[in-house]
Amino acid sequence: MFSHIMVGADDTAAAKTFYDATLGALGVPPGTVDDKGRLFYMTQSGIFAVTQPINGEPACCANGGTIGFAAKSPAEADAWHAAGVANGGTTCEDPPGVREGSFGKLYLAYLRDPAGNKLCALHRMS
Repeated sequence: MFSHIMVGADDTAAAKTFYDATLGALGVPPGTVDDKGRLFYMTQSGIFAVTQPINGEPACCANGGTIGFAAKSPAEADAWHAAGVANGGTTCEDPPGVREGSFGKLYLAYLRDPAGNKLCALHRMS
């Protein structure tokens, strides 16, 4: 459905440290920085990018927005969460674990990145 997702960050070096660690825990190679200072994580299923806002205003997170990353297992989601906390992120929501709802059993782990963007690692339980 999506070709790419881009979030804003005032400190792209801190974002690279955070996302190299968290996305690395999900098997994504380290990000690359282009000539404009934007950070890109390329995968077969899409692109995740981080940039300083082009309008020169400070970056801000989306109130009510969450970006979800697919995890292959609960252990991978836990590794993602631990990597995030160890690299400038902050935990949010409930601790990582199974939640049941209209979409069945999901293993969810939530973080905020150094810029405040809300993220989730999600594994669909069998």
